[in-house]
Parts: sequence; C-alpha cells; structure tokens
Amino acid sequence: MEDVLRPVVVIGGSIVVTIILVWLADRMLRKIDAVHPETPLWGLLRRCRIPAQVVLCAALLRGAYDETGLAPVDEHEAGVGQALTLVLIAATAWLLIRAAAAVVESSYTRYAASGRDAARVRRVRTQVTLIQRVVTATLIIVAAAAMLLTFPEMRAVGASMLASAGLLGIVAGIAAQSTLGNLFAGLQIAFGDMVRIGDTVVVDGEWGTVEEITLTFLTVRTWDERRITMPVSYFTGKPFENWSRGGAQMTGAVLFHLDHSAPVEKMRQRLYEILQECEDWDGRSWSLVVTDTTPSTMVVRALVTARDADAVWAVRCQVRERMIEWLRTEHAYALPRIATAPAPLGHHEVPRDGRRD
Repeated sequence: MEDVLRPVVVIGGSIVVTIILVWLADRMLRKIDAVHPETPLWGLLRRCRIPAQVVLCAALLRGAYDETGLAPVDEHEAGVGQALTLVLIAATAWLLIRAAAAVVESSYTRYAASGRDAARVRRVRTQVTLIQRVVTATLIIVAAAAMLLTFPEMRAVGASMLASAGLLGIVAGIAAQSTLGNLFAGLQIAFGDMVRIGDTVVVDGEWGTVEEITLTFLTVRTWDERRITMPVSYFTGKPFENWSRGGAQMTGAVLFHLDHSAPVEKMRQRLYEILQECEDWDGRSWSLVVTDTTPSTMVVRALVTARDADAVWAVRCQVRERMIEWLRTEHAYALPRIATAPAPLGHHEVPRDGRRD
C-alpha cells in the first residue's frame, strides 16, 4: 500500500501545492490591480501564471522525485533528475522573460499616458522595445548555456573551447562582422534618437512609417501597406528623410499649370475659403504665388500646412480637387490650352484641290 501512496503523495502533492500557491498569488495580484488602477503592472504580471506553475512544480518534483519509490525512477534516477533540472532552468527563463516584459510594458504605458510630447513617447517606445529584446536574448542565451553545462560532457567541451578562445574569437569576429555591425547600429538608433517607431520616413524614394525596430533590422510600412525590411546599419550609414524628427508638422505644396490669364488674386481668395472648410489644415500658414512661367503657361504654387504627413497629404489633395473644379466652372479660360493653326504651305506642295496659286 505504501508503494502506491508514496508516488501519489509526492507527485500529486507537488501538483496540488503548485496550483494552490499560484492561485493565491493570482488572487493577490488581481486585488492589488483593483486597488491600484493607475498602473497596469499588477494585471500584466498575471500573465506569468503558467511559467510560474511550471517553475514551482518542477522545483518541488526536483527536490522530492527520489522519494517516490517507483522502480523506473530508481533505475534512471540521474536521467530523471537531469530532465527536471532542464525543465526548471527553461521555465525559470520563461518566467523571467514574462516578468521583464510586464515591467517594461507597464513602464511604457504609464509614460505614454502622462507624456505630452508625441516624439518623446515614440523615442521611449523604441528604446524600451529594444531593451526588452536585449533582455530576452540575454536570458535565452544564459538559460541555454546553463542547460548545456548540466551535462558533464559539455563541461569538457567548454574547457577545450576556452583553451582555443583566441582563434575562435578571430574567426567569429570576421564571420559576425555584419551581424555585430547591425547590433551596434540598433543600439545607436535606440539611444541616439535617429529614428523611432511611428516616425514617417522616406527611404530609397519610398514613403512610409517605421513599424518595427529590432537589433538587426527595421521595418517600414509604406502608404500602400507594403513592408520594407532593411538592416539597421543602413540608417547609420546612409542619408534618409525623417519627417517626424523635430516635430511632425509639415508644409505641403500644390502646383497648378495655368494660362497666363488665370485670376491669381481670386485664386488666392478661393484657397483661403477652401482651407477654412478643411479639417486637416492646422491654420499655421498658407500662401499662393506664381513661381514660374513658360511661353504658354504659368506655374502657380499653393503652400499649406498640417499637423503631420498624413494630414498634409489630405489637405493637398482637397485643395487640388476643389481648386481645379472651381477653375473649370467659374474660370474655364484660366485652364491651359494648346493653340493650333494650319501649317503654311511650302513652295513645292500642292493643295488638296490640285490647283496652284
């Protein structure tokens, strides 16, 4: 009877204790979250329930598995202990990654809720995202190394690797030159405030918004919803346009090619009327002037301002559509025309009726 009850008590007791302790911790986090709604940290920490259960259960079983009295466990005691140790290390890394993500996300959420500078908020978002990725990668590497070092064979391999670390360092440095360059470029972007998540940029003639920044690559979402993935080293080694740096406000131009008889003063008044009815115009500035002429037309430029790149695009489109419609209906003579005339006859050309003058 004891041979049956002992494994049930050890294994079942470990599972029951794990469930009870994690349930109590979850209840406590839920109550704290209700008392302190100003911070989402306690609610985010509840995402650690599953890894916490695995860690606690693995730790309890690792300390008491040899008390089960089961024949398979006694025969493979070293293997079972090794497996439980590996599970405990992996689950601990999983728990730490979840907890770090909760702390980082909570900090950013509180800062974004209280921050008034949108550019500063985007910068902090970029930094915390990269910091979280660095922490995650570090924990994974440390956990993998700790798991490998639990094998005696790997300890011997580690000693031999340390003995030849000089040669391997040179080879690895040459092979990973590009990767390390992107890694340091990612850190430079994060803390150098060159480009941030949410910035509007123009790269290689493509206009879009920075959607994701990692330690090695950066993703730009274009206006037609394409994704351009580029190494972060590109942004530290080549020029690019950042329309959001120094403020998101922008000035846009609308060009009209019109006849010389176009009523410029009336167009100026009409532009102001259009902008007064345009919700995306921020009211900072506007103008309409003649910037160039050709033998048949003149170029009229309208300048408008808006709060960001998307708004200035909308303002430009609305001004262009409504101004052309107004010219077509009220001042059709101002639209460009192509003057045509019969070509003069040459000395040896015969008219179609066959007669010569």
